[in-house]
Amino acid sequence: MTETVSRRRILALAVPALGSLAADPVLSLVDTAFVGRLGAAPLAALGVDAAIFGFAFALFNFLAYATTPLVAQARGRGHIEESGRIVQRALVLSVGIGVVSTAVMVIGARFLVGVMGAGPDFADEAVAYLSIRAFALPALLIITAANGAYRGFQNTRTPLLVTITINGLNIALDPILMFDFGLGLGLEGAAWATVIAQWIGAVVFGGLLLRIAREESWPTARVRAAELQEFLGIGSVLILRTGLLVLSLSVATSVAARIGTLDVAAHQVVSQIWFFLAMVIDALAIAAQALVADLAGRGDGPGARALSTRLLRWGGVAGLGLTVGLLAAGSIVSTGFTDDPGISARILEVIPIAAGMQPLAALVFVLDGVFLAVLAIKKLVWSTAAGFVATVAVLALTLANGWGLAGVWWAITAMIVARLAVLGGFYRSASTWSSS
Repeated sequence: MTETVSRRRILALAVPALGSLAADPVLSLVDTAFVGRLGAAPLAALGVDAAIFGFAFALFNFLAYATTPLVAQARGRGHIEESGRIVQRALVLSVGIGVVSTAVMVIGARFLVGVMGAGPDFADEAVAYLSIRAFALPALLIITAANGAYRGFQNTRTPLLVTITINGLNIALDPILMFDFGLGLGLEGAAWATVIAQWIGAVVFGGLLLRIAREESWPTARVRAAELQEFLGIGSVLILRTGLLVLSLSVATSVAARIGTLDVAAHQVVSQIWFFLAMVIDALAIAAQALVADLAGRGDGPGARALSTRLLRWGGVAGLGLTVGLLAAGSIVSTGFTDDPGISARILEVIPIAAGMQPLAALVFVLDGVFLAVLAIKKLVWSTAAGFVATVAVLALTLANGWGLAGVWWAITAMIVARLAVLGGFYRSASTWSSS
């Protein structure tokens, strides 16, 4: 029997999820503002280290993306104990990957900073920051897996509250640990603030999950290595998918840099706006991961498809709203991030392209959530591979024909169109709703 999911139920998942997604960029901005008061070298060091941590998080965010549909499908089947075992496996894997990653970052800190091109005037500070903040990685991955578990429980409110607590604590600790009126540790103080806040967040999540485990009588048997294979299998495919996405956008940035300094500066501004708008739609994608997976677990293929179609409509409408909003804010964006008229002019040139693709991008992002929900992970890889080929092709034409920064953003649009074409084809296929 097909189940109808209410609008209130969708919003109850999507709205808190949006808050959680937005909290981390806000924290990054606050961290950057505090570190900026220390001077140019610490700020440059933070930028290099943030890129390293961003790459690591992109690789391992499968701990959330895999946990959500696995937990939601198990609970949809009524297998509460099985969902508990899935959460336990995710947490064990988080600790294991986190410990190994910490060791790699501490031992290889100077090498990693060098690979990122850190100059001699701030390389030592970058190494010191990285060597401290690396100890937060196990906590960060535990938090990531816990977020995935709670989304599978169809509860995004609790992660939002924990995220606000973590970020609030980090913001409070920053000035105390960094500046002379406190401990005066400088950039290292910022690293310690993050380590402390994220470990407290991991402990809080651990306590909350332990309470659920007791209430639902989760099994307590030790997790065996063989039980982690499902996670590692899904994770390896998701890492490939993420790698192709990151590579596509990195090549686009590289071409923008080849065009000129003003162009890559404008590209950076528009890219950050684009990523921020993507988070709005990601809230719907998270709702899709949880709710569609639940219906799939119940064996309600028609219900899962009906809900997916409904969420796609919502995504399309939201995308149109983002198009209108970005076009209206174009002049504000062009002057709010820079005083350079050359950069402003280039921002204004590409804002219409970034705005115009929003409805298509929204459909792609919601479809990502749908295919994750039904564990059709390989189809996501096919779409990102098609997107990468399309991106490179248009970028090659851009360099050959001198299309400038507009050509770079047409390449990103081509990536979205290619991904939508592939995912749309799979979505219409009946096999999507019977087998991944």
